[in-house]
Amino acid sequence: SRLLDAAGYGRVFKRNKRVTSRYWIVLGHKSESDLSRLGLAIAKKRAKRAVDRNRIKRIARESFRHNRVRLKGYDAVLMNKDSAATASTLELRQSLDKLWVELVYKK
Repeated sequence: SRLLDAAGYGRVFKRNKRVTSRYWIVLGHKSESDLSRLGLAIAKKRAKRAVDRNRIKRIARESFRHNRVRLKGYDAVLMNKDSAATASTLELRQSLDKLWVELVYKK
């Protein structure tokens, strides 16, 4: 359930729905398959320490796993903002869960 190649990322970056919050930018693309896939673009520029980047990725994967049924048929690329490195786990998770809903139901 991951975007693995440049072509997968390219499709999402070219044609996407974009939703944002204080901590995240989510680009979503309705794919032809019923599978939902996640790509992570966690920037070293935005989260300097490896421990912060790994925590952000772990939270993102967990949130995606819990929302996979809702995201059926979507490919998504998730990017972090500067404030994500200092936010609590709960804040990151709640913010991302809201973005998944917004991505699916946004016109």
